[in-house]
Amino acid sequence: MSTEYGADQIQILEGLEAVRKRPGMYIGSTSSRGLHHLVYEIVDNAVDEALAGYCDKIEVTINEDNSITVEDDGRGIPVDINHKAGKSALEVVYTVLHAGGKFGGGGYKVSGGLHGVGASVVNALSTTLCVEVYKEGKIYFQSYHIGKPDEDVKVIGTCEEDKHGTKVTFHPDPDIFEETVYDYDTLKQRLRETAFLTKGLRIILKDLREDPVREHDFHYAGGIKEFVTYLNKSKESLYPEVIYCEGTKDNVYVEVAMQHNDSYNDASYSFVNNIITPEGGTHLTGFRNALTKTFNAYARDNKILKDSDAQLSGDDIREGLTAIISIKIEEPQFEGQTKQKLGNSEARGAVDSIVSEQLTYFLEQNPAIAKTICEKSLLAQRAREAARKARDLTRRKTALEGMSLPGKLADCSDKDPKNCEIYIVEGDSAGGSAKTARSRSTQAILPLRGKILNVEKARLDKIYGNAEIKAMITAFGTGIHEDFDISKLRYHKIIIMTDADVDGAHISTLLLTFLYRFMPDLIKEGYVYLAQPPLYKIEKNKKVWYAYSDEQLNNILTEIGRDGNNKIQRYKGLGEMDAEQLWETTMDPERRILKRVIMDDETSSEIDLTFTTLMGDKVEPRREFIEANAKYVKNLDV
Repeated sequence: MSTEYGADQIQILEGLEAVRKRPGMYIGSTSSRGLHHLVYEIVDNAVDEALAGYCDKIEVTINEDNSITVEDDGRGIPVDINHKAGKSALEVVYTVLHAGGKFGGGGYKVSGGLHGVGASVVNALSTTLCVEVYKEGKIYFQSYHIGKPDEDVKVIGTCEEDKHGTKVTFHPDPDIFEETVYDYDTLKQRLRETAFLTKGLRIILKDLREDPVREHDFHYAGGIKEFVTYLNKSKESLYPEVIYCEGTKDNVYVEVAMQHNDSYNDASYSFVNNIITPEGGTHLTGFRNALTKTFNAYARDNKILKDSDAQLSGDDIREGLTAIISIKIEEPQFEGQTKQKLGNSEARGAVDSIVSEQLTYFLEQNPAIAKTICEKSLLAQRAREAARKARDLTRRKTALEGMSLPGKLADCSDKDPKNCEIYIVEGDSAGGSAKTARSRSTQAILPLRGKILNVEKARLDKIYGNAEIKAMITAFGTGIHEDFDISKLRYHKIIIMTDADVDGAHISTLLLTFLYRFMPDLIKEGYVYLAQPPLYKIEKNKKVWYAYSDEQLNNILTEIGRDGNNKIQRYKGLGEMDAEQLWETTMDPERRILKRVIMDDETSSEIDLTFTTLMGDKVEPRREFIEANAKYVKNLDV
């Protein structure tokens, strides 16, 4: 059947219809991530007022009905008539795509919202939206339903002469979003980051759904210097002060804050106009160039590096570094499909120049700190060299043995990664059951003995020497770090299967720490899962049920009747199940429950901090974290 394709088949979507037809194009997705993005769009508009010097405070409230209110004390959106559109500028901002003060260079010098679509897109994807604007002693108001104004902008009251700003309340449309319940912690992380990046701005977050009301107040006079201190709080800093560089070059305003700690990871985060750039770009390249060049020059000039020594690599110098690179630029250009990488060439030169000059001056003024950093870099260089030798040895071995897989791996016969999955199982007894239970064609089993190395506390050479980690690296086939190649992944499901108790949770966390630090793309691309073994087995009159939570157990008992014929077994470990039970409950693709591990680039600094807090050396931050989060824990096995 042929379909006619002529001029009349080209759809012209009027106004905001386009947004409702293809919401993902405007906010990324209609999942929880897109839902939270609506809040960021409105907050970013208020932050633009702060960057322009007109706003000191933003209040974000999650209301009892799960609507959101954002109020700022900026200048207030203009309400007079926009002559080109023939209606109030306020209505234009909320009903016309690509309308706002971000175009033409007149309204804002720099702007966080990437597309200038923020307010109108939020309006289009909300069932109702109301705006109040306070200026010149009057309160202006307009309300909308699914993007369409209910009536013209009108004055609904008076306010104090010096009160100014904008207040927006919106209800996300349940017909658009897969879920419409806001997560307080997700908003908290993003708003904290925004406050760090805009020094002096106060952001208050309230959740009226809880009693007592949950509230956080973010205000950082020190800006990104305080951000670095916050990210380093679970680590031992190598020197007390945060190194700070600031300046403007070629119309690019550059701010950099950094401090080394005793860990082995590089935690550098880059931002453009307060928006995180997970894939880096020219500003990050400029920073890294300046760092490598400046430290090598200092180490040579001060005889810390001898003439015969190899140059320190960027990786050596950045070991244990926490850094924030934040630039403000008038016309940011982004590369790549996801627009997460900065492309402006002038940003590279500006960051390189400002950091090189100010860092050189800092090192000359602080020789003790300079020496500490150089010595840590030299230790990192030696460990990297030892790791390279271990890696080369592994490479040579595998070349000779024709990619020999670990002896304890029970591999699957299907060679198409799309069909294959690997279970990482703790202990030999569970491993034995899993090997018997599995579907041999598509399910591989890799048993691990005991708890793997905590990579948060180990250098590369130690990690390469660990048998359990080597077995995983070889089985997955991707390599790690600079050798990592996701196209060589041998299984499209990596399933961590541990006991449903505290020890099992610890092993899962150690494995996730390893994957997050050395193969993060496996998590980002959605290849990592946690198996969910049942907590209970219920038997009655020769019939069997499995419950995966206390709630499910109660539901089953309610359904079958609570009496003396019920035999309830609480599983403490996978080893208590025979092969048939393990297959039925945890491995059969038709019946099992898997949880996919997800990772959001936008909250990467918080993920990093959580791993360091839980897996690092410092006890106090870990205790604080557990106390603060204990009431949100589910299924804790006591």
